[in-house]
Amino acid sequence: MATDAIENKDKRRFLIGATSVMGGLGAAAVATPFVMSLWPSERAKAAGAPVEVDISKVEPGQKINVEWRGKVCWVVNRTKAMLDTLPKMDSRVADPNSNVPQQPPYCKNEARSIKPEWWVAVGICTHLGCSPTYRPEVAPADLGNDWLGGFFCPCHQSKFDLAGRVFKGVPAPTNLVIPPYHYESDTKVVIGEDPKK
Repeated sequence: MATDAIENKDKRRFLIGATSVMGGLGAAAVATPFVMSLWPSERAKAAGAPVEVDISKVEPGQKINVEWRGKVCWVVNRTKAMLDTLPKMDSRVADPNSNVPQQPPYCKNEARSIKPEWWVAVGICTHLGCSPTYRPEVAPADLGNDWLGGFFCPCHQSKFDLAGRVFKGVPAPTNLVIPPYHYESDTKVVIGEDPKK
C-alpha cells in the first residue's frame, strides 16, 4: 500500500510538472501574436514609420541605400574634399541657397545636412522619378568640365552636386529632396523623424 501511495505521488508530480510546462507554452503561444502586434509591421514601416540606420561602417566617400516609405534614401559620408567642392558649384546650380523647400529648415544650409560630412536624401530625381547614379569623381569626360562630383540621372541627363543641388539648364526642376531625419547617436541616424526638441 505504501508503494501505491509513492507511485501515485510520483505520477501526481509528473502530471503537475507536465501540465505547468504545457500551460506555460500555451500562454507564450497566445501572448506572442499580441506582443508582435505592438511592433510596426512591414506595411507600416513602408507607409512612413521611421527607419534606423547604422552608419558606423560607412567609409568616407561611400554611399549606402536605405528604404523609407517605399523610396530609396541615400546616406553619404562626404569627405572634406567633397565638401570643399560645394561653394565652387554655387554659380552652376539653379538653387544654390536651397530656397525651394525641398529640405527641412534645419538642412537649409550649404551642405543641406545637419552634420556637414553626413548627407541624407531621397534618391529620386525630381524630373521623372528615376534614380540618379552616384558619381563622386571629378570631371569624367561624359559629364563635362563643370563636373566636380555628385549625382547624374542617365534618363534625361539631369545633374546634381554633392549636396543634391540641381544644375542649371537640366530637365530636373528642383534640388533632390531631403527627408526629415535626426541622429540617435554618432553611429545611428533615424530617417523619417525630425530632431527631438
